[in-house]
Amino acid sequence: MAEKTTIARPYAEAVFKLAQQQGELKEWSERLQLLAAISSDPGMSSLIGNPRISHERLGGLFAELCGEKLGEQGSKFIAVLIDNDRLGLLPEIAELYEQARADAEGVVTAEVVSALPLDEAQKKQIASSLKKRLGREVVLECEVDTRLLGGAVIRAGDLVIDGSAKGQIERLGHVLQR
Repeated sequence: MAEKTTIARPYAEAVFKLAQQQGELKEWSERLQLLAAISSDPGMSSLIGNPRISHERLGGLFAELCGEKLGEQGSKFIAVLIDNDRLGLLPEIAELYEQARADAEGVVTAEVVSALPLDEAQKKQIASSLKKRLGREVVLECEVDTRLLGGAVIRAGDLVIDGSAKGQIERLGHVLQR
């Protein structure tokens, strides 16, 4: 939802700036992933929207569940989110933070969906080709989808390369219909 992303962006940017200043990009990444997972839990989601749960109790639950990983700055961040009724945005904040971190580190994550599992040589070839094309380091996230029939679909940011047999058949069908 675009609206959630729009609302989450200033929080993600603020956390990213803080993490950069502290030299704790990785730590904040881990912290935000944990907070996003906790806030996405169905039981916690019901508490986040419950007006009968006090802000102090809600903050205490997060502190208890995170333990030492939350830290002082994390506790302050949770308090700000609670005060502004934004705890439900933690998954979007974490996602936006990861995008900012990847940009700062010059890394792009590429999703590769293939009809068959890729071997290491194929993964290296894809990563190398994408690195040349995008001018950034590439991290591959691979998954298998047998519905593709053959080939692969690669998504890296706004770039989509559909080299699947299914995609080629669909394109051929469109050409033949003209």
